[in-house]
Order: sequence, then structure tokens, then C-alpha cells
Amino acid sequence: MSLGYDRNLYMLAFDHRASFQKGLFGVEGTPSSEEVARIGQSKQIIFEGLRRAIEEGAPRQWAGLLVDEQFGVDVARAAKKEGLTLAMPVEKSGQDEFDFEFGEDFGSHIEAFDPDFTKVLVRYNPEGDQAMNQRQLERLRRLSEWLRAQDRKFLFELLVPPEPAQLQRVDGDKDRYDREVRPGLVVRVIEESQSAHVEPDIWKIEGLDRREDCERVSVQARSGGRDNVSCIVLGRGADEARVMHWLRQGAGVPGFVGFAVGRTIWWDPLKSWVAGQTETQNAVATIAGNYGRMVQAYEAAATAAGASR
Repeated sequence: MSLGYDRNLYMLAFDHRASFQKGLFGVEGTPSSEEVARIGQSKQIIFEGLRRAIEEGAPRQWAGLLVDEQFGVDVARAAKKEGLTLAMPVEKSGQDEFDFEFGEDFGSHIEAFDPDFTKVLVRYNPEGDQAMNQRQLERLRRLSEWLRAQDRKFLFELLVPPEPAQLQRVDGDKDRYDREVRPGLVVRVIEESQSAHVEPDIWKIEGLDRREDCERVSVQARSGGRDNVSCIVLGRGADEARVMHWLRQGAGVPGFVGFAVGRTIWWDPLKSWVAGQTETQNAVATIAGNYGRMVQAYEAAATAAGASR
């Protein structure tokens, strides 16, 4: 299987686990079987929202979902059966340092569900803890090599949290960090990962405020003959207006093929559903509409960018 991915990908992300059970359901520690079932029901609602959006015109061939094994097993199996593009995580949830959720047994879990993409979420700042960075790269290299040997696709979700000294350089302004500092750090992380033989097919990148920064990131992702490696935009739980801005910056940039957005799409309708303030079908309809607007915004911006070129 060649490295990279050359199709559009509009992914609804709901593989959240620790933050999901605590933030939405207020469950601390290990959830009971009843709580697991309730959380699983909420993930089914998100999936129904994706199905509804496809029925309403979202392109099925480019639609995808990112869901976890802990709470979304039924969703994952249904998505696979229905032929939707499926991604599943292998990282432990809620940790600053990447490690495998199932230890060295990660391969058997991937094979059991057979997702189209195996996903990792990694917090990595090249000016941060160097020992931790090296530990993470070693684990990621093992995963990357295993996936390549098994002809499986690799989705790398990169978060670059600011170091105190970096924030100090921008007077503590996190928006300035995002605009002025983070883009260069993202390029460095990709370069360091490539040098460590970590080879994702898709980089899932925090939204960038400027198109030229999307271009810089894509150039690095495709460097060294990695001509089909792609990037998608993640939403980071930001409000819809900001996510739409990020989507428009990436859309149409060579190497950017779509997005993976989660909480921006489903958090508010699910929160209302959990509180008993919204009926299930209303939550489904809202999620479908939110996802559909993301698709429309991305495609419109990509078309406009193509026309301008």
C-alpha cells in the first residue's frame, strides 16, 4: 500500500473518552455498565446525525467518522458494515504523553475492528520535554512500521500545546501563539517525526489562521517524495465561526483534503440531550445540520480557491 491518501475526507470525530464521560456525563473514574450504555447511546446519536447528513446530501464517498472502542463499539461495527470511512484511536485517553491504550497488544485490536485508519492523538512541542518527545517518537515509530507492514493507513492527530517561554514571547496571548508561533512548530514536529521514521498517511492539524501557514505545513508533510501524504483540519472544540475560518484557510491548498471536527458539531445538542432538554431526533437533526454546514463551507472554499488559481 502506497503512503498517503488522495481523496477528500470529511470526518465527524467523536472518539473522545475521558473528556466525554466527565464533561458531558459528569462520570469520574470507571463508569458503571449503565453509564457505559448511556454514553454509548449518545455516540449512537452522533452517528445518526452523520447518517442523516448523508441522506440530506453530504457526499457519502467522502464522509467519515472517528469513534472509539470503549463507548462506540456498536457504531464502529455498523460503520464498517455500511462501508463508511472509519478511523479508530489506539492511544490512552486523557494523557499528556502518548502511549498505547492496549499496550503491545494494539495490533490485535486494530485487526479486530479493521478500521480504514488507525489514529493517534499526540501532544508534542519540539521545544518541550525532550525525553518525553523521544519516548513518544519511539512508540510512534513502532506503530508506523507495524501499520506499514500490515498495509494499513495511519492518521496522526497533532496538538502543539504552548510552552511557558513561548507564551511569554507573545505576552501570554494564546491567539498570538496560534498565529505567530504554532505554525512553525507544527512544521518542526512533522520534520522530526519524519526523521524518526514516523510516516502518517494523513496529518490531522489544529486549525491555522493563515493560508500560507497551511501551505508551509503541507509542503513539509509532502517533502522527501511523500507526494500523496495529506492534511486535514481539526476543530479543537472552537466555536463554529472560528472552525469555519480554519476550514476556509485549508480548503484548496494542495495536500489538504478535508477536516475532522467533533465537539463544535455535537457538543451543544448532546449536552442538551443529556440534560433532558432535547429529544433524540432533534439532537440528531442539529448534528446533521452542523456537519452539513462544515462540508458546504469546505467545498465552497475549495471551489473558490481552484477558481482563483
